[in-house]
Amino acid sequence: MIHQNAILQEIAVHYVGNPTNNEALILSRAPLQPDAELRLRLRDYFLKHFKADGEIFHFYHPTALQYNEMYNFCGEALTGHRDFLDISVSVARHLQGVSEHPMIKSGEMYFCKFSNIFIDNQPVDAIGIFKTETRSGYLEVKQQESEFELTYKEGIDLQKLDKACLVIDRNFEDGFEVLVIDQANKGEEARYWLNDFLRVEPIKNEYHHTKALLQLTKNFVTQQLAEDLPVEKADQIDMLNRSVSYFKSHETFDRLEFENEVFKNEEVKSSFRAYGEREMAAGEVDLQERFDISSTAVKQQARVFKSVLKLDKNFHIYIHGDRNLIEKGREDDGRKFYKIYFDQEA
Repeated sequence: MIHQNAILQEIAVHYVGNPTNNEALILSRAPLQPDAELRLRLRDYFLKHFKADGEIFHFYHPTALQYNEMYNFCGEALTGHRDFLDISVSVARHLQGVSEHPMIKSGEMYFCKFSNIFIDNQPVDAIGIFKTETRSGYLEVKQQESEFELTYKEGIDLQKLDKACLVIDRNFEDGFEVLVIDQANKGEEARYWLNDFLRVEPIKNEYHHTKALLQLTKNFVTQQLAEDLPVEKADQIDMLNRSVSYFKSHETFDRLEFENEVFKNEEVKSSFRAYGEREMAAGEVDLQERFDISSTAVKQQARVFKSVLKLDKNFHIYIHGDRNLIEKGREDDGRKFYKIYFDQEA
């Protein structure tokens, strides 16, 4: 865990409203000065959700990196070349400026500086930006002698973090290393934190390539393949299982090897290649012929690979192994059925 020895050095908080909804930007006049206990609780709340072995981003700009506002603000805060509160005000103004979609929620923005964060077993400094958009209810009990008073209040849930980023003081020339948390919904405004406020993109390392290829395979099998070729649902599940199995059993990805082990059929292979080329041309994915496989990315992506065959509202069949042990058929009266072979009943 990266936060155990970390030190929260400085913190400023501002309230960022949505200008489209006529909500104000309320700026602090001074940084917060929490006591030692609260400082530790804030440190844990802000940092415990980050994982150093997950996807890593970096700041970018389509013209030149120096035009990325957050890259400059974080660089100034890390070097101390500008007053910390003044930088936090600039960050809050920038966040409000990109919060114009009417569905973007207002909330507190925290701008923090940390030291002694351990990444790759090395202590580093970091800048953290956090935004709390949701409130959770809780009950407060007050007791005086034998009388009790119960009140309902709302506050910040310390187990949840809506939006956050941690800018690690490494690789300055390439846009730093940035860890991101974004509990986004599926609306139009969902990506404003990454795309408009931070303007970051994934660093193309083994985690990124592994995640991208698994996502591409899942989308191809579940969405595109049935449009190109007649394919049974059980065969789709079998391909998903084989794709995850390939990544779990290999240290290095080889595209031809992967296609031969997962898809086997030449028509399916051709369909997969064409789908990948279209996605690359659209800028949706950067496919590599070979790369080292990230076991962390495999573990995380495998959770969303479904091996369940749903039959009306009566049955769910979980297919984990040999595809040849399940057969599909149809009775003379039109009713469809599956025949399942097994050796032992648990």
